[in-house]
Amino acid sequence: MFACIYSKKLPEGVSLAEFAYGFSPLVEETDATTVVIDADGCELIFGSAYELATEISTRAAAPAKSGGLGGKVNVALAANPDAALNAAKFYDGISFIAPGEELTGLGDLPVENLRSIVSISHSSNESTNVENLTSPKKRSDPTFIDPKQLEEIFETLRLWGVWTFRDFATLPRNGVSERLGQPGVKLQQLASGRTERHLIVKQPPPIFSNSLELEYPVRELEPLSFIFARLLNQLCAALDAHALATNELRVQLKLEDQQTHERMLNLPYPMRDSKVFFKLLLLDTEMHPPAAAVVAVKIACEPIKPRVLQNGLFIPLAPEPEKLELMLARLARLLGAENVGSPELIDTHRPDAFRMKRFVVKTNERRRSKKAKPPAMVHHRPRLAFRMFRPPLRALVEQSQGIPKQLSAWSKKLSVHGRIVRVAGPWRTTGDWWRRDSWARDEWDLAVESGGTRGSSSPALYRIYRELRNGVWFVEGNYD
Repeated sequence: MFACIYSKKLPEGVSLAEFAYGFSPLVEETDATTVVIDADGCELIFGSAYELATEISTRAAAPAKSGGLGGKVNVALAANPDAALNAAKFYDGISFIAPGEELTGLGDLPVENLRSIVSISHSSNESTNVENLTSPKKRSDPTFIDPKQLEEIFETLRLWGVWTFRDFATLPRNGVSERLGQPGVKLQQLASGRTERHLIVKQPPPIFSNSLELEYPVRELEPLSFIFARLLNQLCAALDAHALATNELRVQLKLEDQQTHERMLNLPYPMRDSKVFFKLLLLDTEMHPPAAAVVAVKIACEPIKPRVLQNGLFIPLAPEPEKLELMLARLARLLGAENVGSPELIDTHRPDAFRMKRFVVKTNERRRSKKAKPPAMVHHRPRLAFRMFRPPLRALVEQSQGIPKQLSAWSKKLSVHGRIVRVAGPWRTTGDWWRRDSWARDEWDLAVESGGTRGSSSPALYRIYRELRNGVWFVEGNYD
């Protein structure tokens, strides 16, 4: 049996669902004024079904301060939730519909009343998952009826002379299916009170956060790793249960000196592997250890949809992305986080200024249509490639009236020497004079007759510069 509770008006701040949980743990909140509960087993506490309905009505009339609703409610009991919804919505007081007698109790209701029942059924079918990441759309729900299609069905019923639930329920099902489609069959089942479904119980939102307070402070990484493993296993189990993943881990360590040590691990793609999380967290803790002993640990994550990959049958498998992330984490531990990643140019005039940013693979999900025209060919002017020497070669330059005439520079793997036959420059660049690492230099582009490399006699193009602070010359690189 199912019991439906309907209240036309509720006091402000009062929840009908909270009131219904006092009678059954299985509650479907169809809207703010209507709930359906599973009454099976309630007779052990409240007696018969009629006694249960009487108890619900009596408690609802009590003031809100005493746990009631402060007003009258309609209570209906039936063998299925939709029949109970119809009776509570349109009959005052307490209603009881025996199994198999649904049409007897609901047959005189106007067929237009199905409009509100259909809207209630749709609202109860909505998912409550986090950010609706895994919830289906309404139009993919087989019980969904388009409003325009619903109007056409009711207009057809009026033309047929169908005015009550009984009139609609007595129509042949095959004829209704042929003329009104599956939405019409669904409405006929609602009118006859013979639908079969389970209650859509409102689930509490999942929590993707775990914490643990320690009995005594922990100073070493090894005992702290056991805490990390336990919390990460619970977190990944929650993600796996909801078919989600995460690309962000937030770790909060409460220290013995009342300080908080916070770390955030940003992952380049969604994952939910507790072993990978554990290794990454250990490497990060080794690089950024807490300043004092740890007394509490909290780990949280931001759930998102997992990434789905479709590999080709004849394409060799690429290395697992998790292994790349672990390798980058180990390199960051050995070399420093600021020395691992992808080079990114800085918006400045400082020569060869760049920084290392986190390595992220950008994917373009847009696919070109087969009928799309190929892009027009763009002809670019030929450009020279510049190969930089890192570190630059220290050089000796002979000048005549301030113009370089002879160049000599050596290193273990490269030597540049010869007579300068052509020269362009100088170009002076300066900047950041207020900082210790300010720069000021004159740059020259020149052609060396010997080519600058052993065994080559053709002229080669180089860029050299002179530091204005100390007058030292360097070879910055060559042009291809």
